[in-house]
Amino acid sequence: MRKPLIAGNWKMNFVTSEAVEFTKALVSNKFNDDVEKLICVPSVHLSELSKLLKGTDIKLGAQNMYFEESGAFTGEVSPTMLQDLKVDYVIIGHSERREIFKEDDEMINKKVISALAHSITPILCCGETLEEREKGVQEEKVKTQLIEDFKGISAEDAAKVVIAYEPIWAIGTGKTASTEDALQMIVFIRKMISELYNSETAESIRILYGGSVKPDNIREFMETGEIDGGLVGGASLKADSFAALVNY
Repeated sequence: MRKPLIAGNWKMNFVTSEAVEFTKALVSNKFNDDVEKLICVPSVHLSELSKLLKGTDIKLGAQNMYFEESGAFTGEVSPTMLQDLKVDYVIIGHSERREIFKEDDEMINKKVISALAHSITPILCCGETLEEREKGVQEEKVKTQLIEDFKGISAEDAAKVVIAYEPIWAIGTGKTASTEDALQMIVFIRKMISELYNSETAESIRILYGGSVKPDNIREFMETGEIDGGLVGGASLKADSFAALVNY
């Protein structure tokens, strides 16, 4: 049985004092124990929040990392730095990293491999643009991403990855893919993992939906039985909203 995961992606929000205040408010909430809770925060907050979350069941995630452990990579954060701060998860291949910072699948593949090698769970993002969906090539786009991003990864390690399907046209726009659209793609992703590996790996891997997920629509997605949670942006920036998502 796949445990649902609600992951908040703060993106580039909150100064550290605000992050601390938010996290203290979050910890005081009562949550559904059957749902895994995760906040993915800017790297400057990781040290403080790691201390605040110690002893709680709220997991801590980073929003990005480089694949090398150290070296002349100005501005980057290494997997060993994340390990040292007790980071549980890292978002890799978010559409904003792909689109704005031009990260390609070769780099994303290296990051996934590196995260797994350092016992950090990757949340691998995939998804299509509005133009690609309108052309009807959304499955082809996601298929290519998955093939490239899972290169050289064993079935055992692949099962540890969390996949987040995020249609780019629904991120931060207020537009939400219909439940049918999201379900169709997530079923397709699971089929792709089965073809790349086997049915056991496909059934064990968790696949999230991301794209304008809110407390008032999360239940509809979760009731499909195929969508294992959400990677949530704006709705994760208020403690009561995040709690409502977890307690859907």
